[in-house]
Amino acid sequence: MTLTAPQRLLSLGGLALKPNSSSNVPFQVSWTILRIVAGIVMIHNGLDKLANIESFAEAYVAYLGLPFPITLSYLAAFTELIGAPLVALGLFTRPAALGLFFTMVVAMYHHIKVAGFSIPYLELSALYAATFLFFLVNGAGAFSVDALLARAVAGVQSHQATDQRESLETAFQRSGAETPSR
Repeated sequence: MTLTAPQRLLSLGGLALKPNSSSNVPFQVSWTILRIVAGIVMIHNGLDKLANIESFAEAYVAYLGLPFPITLSYLAAFTELIGAPLVALGLFTRPAALGLFFTMVVAMYHHIKVAGFSIPYLELSALYAATFLFFLVNGAGAFSVDALLARAVAGVQSHQATDQRESLETAFQRSGAETPSR
């Protein structure tokens, strides 16, 4: 069976949105709490960067030798300002978590370059990185906008499959052949 372009897109969207599943409610509640807390507390990092973007660009991005420090600083700030609330809501969680994970990996690299493998410098960015990696791999959980969207996409796909089966059965019956018994 060949899928149309919209069907392929819905199929890919459903896979990207669908969280890894567990019916364990306490697990899902704790997953949701972690997602909301991590998203909310991450927002201030983007606000701090925007408060003095030139200073951040010089002290962090240019220090690492990365090109276009002002541009990359804005990119990091807006990744945190847009991605963190998306994670908190559980909306497009995997792409948002990817961006946030990447910013935390760069932050970890900066801390290592400045202070070596010093736990006090690394701990916060490492915890954030691990948290966003978790959401990148597992999605937002059952209590999220992504899960609602995934269920809606699955419903659309199920409806499309039913419509296609019924149209094939109708075409088969019109051809004069008998439908097999179920």
